[in-house]
Amino acid sequence: MGGTLRSVNRVLLGLAGTLLLALGLAVLVAGFDLPRHLDFSMPSGWPWTAPDDALLTDGERTRWRSESWWWPAVIGVLSLLVLLLLWWLLAQLRRRRLGEVLVDTGDGEGALLRGSAMENVLEAEASGLPGVDRAAVRLTGRRTAPQAVMGLRLEPHAEPGPVLGRLTKEALEHARNSAALEKLPAEVRLGAVKHRPERVL
Repeated sequence: MGGTLRSVNRVLLGLAGTLLLALGLAVLVAGFDLPRHLDFSMPSGWPWTAPDDALLTDGERTRWRSESWWWPAVIGVLSLLVLLLLWWLLAQLRRRRLGEVLVDTGDGEGALLRGSAMENVLEAEASGLPGVDRAAVRLTGRRTAPQAVMGLRLEPHAEPGPVLGRLTKEALEHARNSAALEKLPAEVRLGAVKHRPERVL
């Protein structure tokens, strides 16, 4: 779900950016009256070519109002847009910090583990790994299927490969076993601690 949400966000941002860029360029072209000053003509049907032009005339705005399909089409398109925006908003809210994790106790009842407690344990164990200066953990997803978003600050001479290997086999595996989870997906973001340049003599 996280990868899908990121892809949707990128597509929406790309479309919005392209639309706003095109609109801004159209405003600049018309506002500065560039076709007349630079002696070139805009494509046929271009709605706005001079500072005094209206983007939509009264006739264009009211052309379809008398048609029987016009208002159902408008309402349908707007309803679909509202549903898509609500889906996107709910998808964003689902990525918030997970409050609790459901632990299978084997008796059919289950127990609730505070998400912050699991985050603190993961942070402490990850921070204690060789080569890790500091760690930050945030749990997302559902309480029956948590996901970990981890940020690691590596020491200057740490190698990312061995650090990720130990993180997977130790910290994440311990957390998964302690919460009796089938799996614990993790997104790990690596950064390096800034340090002064070393002087070689």
